[in-house]
Amino acid sequence: MPPPALRPVRRAVPSDAAALGELDRATWSTLHAVQPRPQPPYAPFFDERHLPQYYLVAEAEAAEEPGRHRLAGYIALRPPTALACNAHVRQIQGLAVAVWARGAGVGRILLRAAVAEARRQGAARITLRVLGHNTPARALYASEGFAVEGVLGGEFFLDGRYADDVLMGRSLTP
Repeated sequence: MPPPALRPVRRAVPSDAAALGELDRATWSTLHAVQPRPQPPYAPFFDERHLPQYYLVAEAEAAEEPGRHRLAGYIALRPPTALACNAHVRQIQGLAVAVWARGAGVGRILLRAAVAEARRQGAARITLRVLGHNTPARALYASEGFAVEGVLGGEFFLDGRYADDVLMGRSLTP
């Protein structure tokens, strides 16, 4: 099957909430999540800390319905704190790709869009946190110029074992 035809990455809008929540639940895994598996009744995807403006989304044509696009993935990008002395940093606080869209470069496209958006916002650095055992994500981030800047060993206890919290970042200045 050919990779899905992607639309340009765009900023999320409030009407994306249901599809984003569904994608978030469908992709939940201890490979990347430290929160328990979501259970009904589900909390709203957007709230006062998780605003639509912090999310970039990718849409792709649905193979079963040519001409119809659906959510293929999202990346959350926001200031890590409200401190003025930290305003030059943006942090990736989530990345999800629909199972049907994996292997088509959606994650890489979203990551590059987040870097471009952080630059557009005037950021000089971009950071993220990733679980130590999430080898695919760590490889993606490293291939896009992110370097390990710290490791919080055994920071989380997931599935009966301790997991490292790996801090990665990169400069956005030439």
